[in-house]
Amino acid sequence: MPSPFAVLQKPDIRRRLPRLLAAGGAVLVIAGLVAWQVDRARWEATDNAYVKADTVIISPQIAGMVARVLVDDNQSVAAGQVLVEIDPGEVRARLAQAEANLAASEAAIRNADARAAQARSMIAASQASVASAQAQARLAGAELTRYAELAQRGWVAQQRVQSVRAQNDQAAAGVRQAQAAAIAQQRDATAFVAERTGAVASAAQARALLAQARLDLEHATIRAPVAGVIGARGVRAGQYVRPGANLMSVVPLGETYVVANFKETQVAQMRIGQRVEIRADAFGGERIAGRVDSFAPATGSEFALIPVENATGNFTKIVQRVPVKIAVDRAQPLAGALRPGLSIKVKVDLKSDGTASFAESAAHTAAQTAAREGASPVRSAAQR
Repeated sequence: MPSPFAVLQKPDIRRRLPRLLAAGGAVLVIAGLVAWQVDRARWEATDNAYVKADTVIISPQIAGMVARVLVDDNQSVAAGQVLVEIDPGEVRARLAQAEANLAASEAAIRNADARAAQARSMIAASQASVASAQAQARLAGAELTRYAELAQRGWVAQQRVQSVRAQNDQAAAGVRQAQAAAIAQQRDATAFVAERTGAVASAAQARALLAQARLDLEHATIRAPVAGVIGARGVRAGQYVRPGANLMSVVPLGETYVVANFKETQVAQMRIGQRVEIRADAFGGERIAGRVDSFAPATGSEFALIPVENATGNFTKIVQRVPVKIAVDRAQPLAGALRPGLSIKVKVDLKSDGTASFAESAAHTAAQTAAREGASPVRSAAQR
């Protein structure tokens, strides 16, 4: 049996060997190109991506001197944990004043009620006086009529008639006096009602100030609204702070996500829910799994401080970038280690399962908005 080397030494085989090698190399190159194209068609990648988190800025709601700062830089905190304490002395003074004002207002209400009750009693007494005076006036009138008739017959002296007439006039004056006293008592009662109304309003205002003072006392203790890690701590004990001042930030590292800015030519085949490979240089390029969460409602240039204006001058088309939010799989060990601001490389697997595409998600959002407004998703130009 001839050896392989003997076969290669034949003249025809040696002449054909370069062509065979060239053909084999061409096949390998073509296969590599096909595999590269297939892999390229499956993935959309970008390195214009960053880790984000819903960072919470801690600010005081009252002014005052910082008594204690109970956290350090880069310290993990739980939701509700005390971060800063503001000196509550001034707030407690306002609270005591509000309590005193409320007590005074409630005492004024009780006083007004007592005076109103007394006024009602006085009104009842004055009405009884009016009735008594009217009875005396009727009696005096009857006496005057009887004595006048007797005087006409000559049975009574004229002096007696004059005396009875004076008594009748006095009884009529007593009626008018009693009626005037009754009117005065009614006016006093009306004034007492108005006084009570004012006292009730003062008490309501005092209760509002008391509630505000109690709320300010609670705000003297600043707590963490969410769990996270302390960053950018700029507050120190003894510092005077005002409402809205930036004291520190709480970064919820367990809730980070990725915002990848893909070119508008890359998002056509992307769908919500598709698998994403995330690689961070800070972790040595180790892969982290994620998924497409949502698409931004506009390109990044629309959110710039100075939006691009292409309506004048020469125009050169520039490919825009669309922010895509990517949720991180929390079951991975490195998911909680992502820090906001880290640069990321992402690859979206276009062959993986997903729901709405970039175009469909926008149309779905527009339909939901139109349904809430009670209109059709498609409106005429005249309606718009």
